[in-house]
Amino acid sequence: MRLEVVQVPVADVDRSKSFYMEKLGFVLDHDVEHIPGMRVVQLTPPGSAASIVIGTGMTSMTPGSLEGLQLVVPDMGAARAELLSRGADISEVQEMGGVQFAYFGDPDGNRWVIQGATPSDLRDAHLDGSAS
Repeated sequence: MRLEVVQVPVADVDRSKSFYMEKLGFVLDHDVEHIPGMRVVQLTPPGSAASIVIGTGMTSMTPGSLEGLQLVVPDMGAARAELLSRGADISEVQEMGGVQFAYFGDPDGNRWVIQGATPSDLRDAHLDGSAS
């Protein structure tokens, strides 16, 4: 089993689509309306095997109620600098037990965590071929 898609509840699909693409650099996989009233917008973070989906007619979750999704990056300083240059509002980096974390929210208040990769994350990525 692989976790491949996570729904993120949003109020304004177009605003959120712009945020994830422009501020975070997510790639648009598709934006379709399968049935009337059900719009599915799938976006993938750069280098990720998992995607998020935003849209209408898919979930009963309240917009902004999701918290704790983590994006792991190999270089926290570089990732944070890039996101800030795109206009994203990212917290300062916090060190917690030797691991770096930073935080941000989307336009609806869904809360995300950026985690700096640990040496074992980098080793595992290299071993499975996902490191570049």
